[in-house]
Parts: sequence; C-alpha cells; structure tokens
Amino acid sequence: MNVELVAIGTELLLGFTVDTNGAEIGRMLADIGVRVTRRTAIADRTEDIRNAVAEALARTRAVIVTGGLGPTRDDITKHTIAELYGVPLDFDEGLWAGLVERYRRAGRVPVESNRTQAEVPRGATVLPNRWGSAAGLWLEDRARGLVVMLPGVPLEMRNLMEHEVVPRFRQRASGTVIRSRTLRTVGVAEAALAEQLGEIERDIAPVTLAYLPQAAGVDLRLTVWDVTASQAEALLAGAAARVMSHAGRAVYGAEREDLAAVVLEAARRRATTIALAESCTGGLVGARLTEIAGSSDVLLGSAVCYSYASKTDVLGVPAEIIAEQGAVSEAVARHMAEGALRRFGGALSVAVTGIAGPGGGTAEKPVGTVWFATAMDGDVRAARTVFFGTRSEVRERAAQTALRLLLERLQEMRER
Repeated sequence: MNVELVAIGTELLLGFTVDTNGAEIGRMLADIGVRVTRRTAIADRTEDIRNAVAEALARTRAVIVTGGLGPTRDDITKHTIAELYGVPLDFDEGLWAGLVERYRRAGRVPVESNRTQAEVPRGATVLPNRWGSAAGLWLEDRARGLVVMLPGVPLEMRNLMEHEVVPRFRQRASGTVIRSRTLRTVGVAEAALAEQLGEIERDIAPVTLAYLPQAAGVDLRLTVWDVTASQAEALLAGAAARVMSHAGRAVYGAEREDLAAVVLEAARRRATTIALAESCTGGLVGARLTEIAGSSDVLLGSAVCYSYASKTDVLGVPAEIIAEQGAVSEAVARHMAEGALRRFGGALSVAVTGIAGPGGGTAEKPVGTVWFATAMDGDVRAARTVFFGTRSEVRERAAQTALRLLLERLQEMRER
C-alpha cells in the first residue's frame, strides 16, 4: 500500500516550523509495510490544498494530511477537502459536547470560532483526539480514494497515528514490513568509505544501502522492503555483518548509539579511567562524556586550557615549546596529554589543540588544523588532521575524533 503525505502550513514554507510530522509518520507506516511515496508541504491556501490533495489521490488514492484543523481563519483544510469530495460539512453535536467538556475541565469556555472544530465532512469517520481539541478525520469514497486529516501539533498527530490511523492501515496492509538498520561510523570520509565497501550493495541485495554523512561521521542506513518481519530481521542482520566486515573499526555502533557512550562502556570493561586536555574544543569532549549518566566512574577530570599560560600553568606544557613550535603543534599536544594524566591521575588521556577559525590560520597551519595526542602507560601517540567546515563543524569533528582515538586505544587493551 502506498500513501502520500501533505503538510499544510505557510509557516513550514517560511522556515519558522520544521515538519517533523512527516518523518514520524513515515517511520510508523514503514513498520506495517505502508510505503510513503511522496511528501509535500504547501501554504494555507484553498487552491494549493485542493491541487495537492487531488494530485496525490490521483497517484496513490491514499493521502494523509497534517495541519489546518484548528479554529482560526487560516485553518481551511477540511472545508477544502469536503469541497473536493463534493460533500457538505455537518455540525456534530457529540463532538461539540466533548469539546465544551474539555474546555470546562480546564476552567475555560470555547468561543464561537471553536464551533468550526465540530464540523465534519459528511460521510467522514471522526478519529477521537484525547490529546487536543482538533479531531482527526477519515474520509473515503470509491471514486476518489482516502484522505486522513490530522492536526499538525506533533503530540496530537503522533497519538492519533498510533491509536487511530495505524490500526486501520494495518488491517489493509499486506502483512509485510519496511525495516531499516543504521550503522554508525567515524574517522572515514563518505567517498573513502564507499571505496572501502566496494560492491557491497550487490552482495547485500535485496537490502539497500544509503550513505548519510554528518559532521561527526557517516551513518550507513540499511533498508529492506516488502518482506515479513522475520525475513527483515534476518536480511538486515546478514547485511549488517557484511558491511561491518568491510568497514572494520570505522563502525562503532548502531542506530542512535553515541560514540561517547561506547567509549565509556569500553573503559568500564577494561577498568580504565580517562583524563582530558582540551583547547580548541573548549570542553566539548568532556561535555559529550558527562552528558551520559554514570560517567564519573570513568572520567576523572578535564582541563580546558585555551590560553598559552593555562597550558603551561595547568598542564605543565613548557613555555619555550609553545614559543618555538606554537600552541597547535605535535609537541604541545603530547605535553598536554601527559599533563592531563599528571593532573588527574587517569590511566588514559586525550589532548586536543587546533585552529577552529574562521581566522588564525597560516599557510603551514590552515584553519581546521588540529593536533591530537593520547597517552597511556608511557606510550604517547600524536596525529594531525585538517578539518573542513565552519568553526562549529571543526570543533564538533575534533571532539568526535578525540573520542575515536580514545576508543582505539581502549580496543588495544584486554577486557577485565
């Protein structure tokens, strides 16, 4: 079964509101094997609504519309769709009574304009909205097809989908599903990762593979279409195993797993503590780790040393090294990593120092240059990377790389 989505609201086109509803609806329908073939956003204009819904019905005969069911003058969705279907709007006394009671419980009285929310296109099924004032509507006839009208408020939309719409669609679905699994990678650019995976798409068919690059890494989304739930799980598991065998340590987790959480768990398994020394990232690495509850058993401390003096005073970086080689240098990164261990007493440390921009770069050290160092058991290793992007992107990528370097050192250790 194919469905199109039409999101109504001028605010969506102006950029003041992001349409998160479409993403949620897509995921909920995929789980029962209903495929969303197109998403459209349009303004609160009668002609635009009529054309968008009519065209969608012509293609799929099933449309879910969000937005425009409120009591104000720009809420014209059901009036327009009723006209498209050639049916009048009837006043539903039971719906109005429920609305009045809802307002009474809140110590309020509905105004005259609220009466429009009790109007229902003739022949439509009311989808009770226990989470808001705008009821959902299910309007269908043999000639035109099905239109499901839902409020645009995300909480109301989500609950109506879960309790009213999905059960109805499930009865019509074929019993197959559309399922996805995401593998998270770090440290390898999109093009290099694709080169590394080679002809993997051919090997994992009928599972499809999509590359989703972000500032912190590339997500690999595996998707299988129109199979049973058990078949989907088996196909995705096999495809994920093949991808991981090609991608190696670039894969650090799955779904929405955070690299910081992976680092913390790896450190716990090895009974290892961590110390940090940050300059250009300004505490981002520490923030990522401490965002996760219970991180205090691993992270002993973090020194954010932005100035030259703080690198010397707090971490013991020799002033002459900074003067000779600059704060963004291999030598300074090494001293920072060692200084963090001395300062906090951890078993493993990582240090970050770089030029986030937009100024401060030179021909030898362009904007985006970042030096990293890790120290453990007297073994100090340093690496240099030049990141592209804005200041915030450089800092985000640097923080993610610091976490990756920690994980790599931890993976060299035996679990205890």
